[in-house]
Amino acid sequence: MSPDAAQAPIRVADQRTFPAAVLLPVVLSLSGCGAAGAPSYDLFGAFFPAWLLCGTVGIAGAAAARAVFVSTGLAHTLPYQLAVCTAIGVITALLVWLVGFGH
Repeated sequence: MSPDAAQAPIRVADQRTFPAAVLLPVVLSLSGCGAAGAPSYDLFGAFFPAWLLCGTVGIAGAAAARAVFVSTGLAHTLPYQLAVCTAIGVITALLVWLVGFGH
């Protein structure tokens, strides 16, 4: 190695490109946000997100399905009851979302 190569200055990245390189992923990740905002509803003067309502309705749907399975005796013959009740709850929540807030 020559003595001149050892004395060569180390190149540092241009300071103007660093903020752009950091901000680009942030800007691209925000592209999914809409200008209208998240769907929400007014409850007692406060705005609650619509997914919270859909999740609550989905949990109630899963609990109602479980109650129906137990009362009809289907709970003794139905395998994978947790998976079935969870699927019913998710389907209920998604239907409420599509009917109430779908486009």
